[in-house]
Amino acid sequence: MGDALNIMDVAGVGAGALVTEMVRSTWEYARDAVAGLLRRGGEESVEQELRLIDTARQRLVDSPDSERGSVENQLRSELTIQLAAFLRKNPDAAQALQDLADRVKGADTSAGAHTTVHGNTNSQVVISAGDISASGGIHYRAPEQSR
Repeated sequence: MGDALNIMDVAGVGAGALVTEMVRSTWEYARDAVAGLLRRGGEESVEQELRLIDTARQRLVDSPDSERGSVENQLRSELTIQLAAFLRKNPDAAQALQDLADRVKGADTSAGAHTTVHGNTNSQVVISAGDISASGGIHYRAPEQSR
């Protein structure tokens, strides 16, 4: 029973990490890492497992912003079940999944920026890895007006 709880914990953490990565520019890296993990279960199951994960990602990417949170929660549940079933058959993969989840969490606090901007017509996006001092204010002028 203790092992089952541990597998469920790791599967839940792994599912959360995957859902987080699905909407980032680093998805292909995470997908490749998951594929490597899934190969521990044999080549024949890798494509089937990845197809399920890719379908889940597409659902998330295609979801309207207003439904994104709900879709994320649903996918976390589905992926937890999928990963738990995989880990039950391949318990030696649990540490690799935990390591992958830890790397994803570490990427959240890394110096690199992961930004997605929608609906920013006639607006300005400022990205900074630190504080921004705008004591004189920030003034936006459309490019055609600055000539």
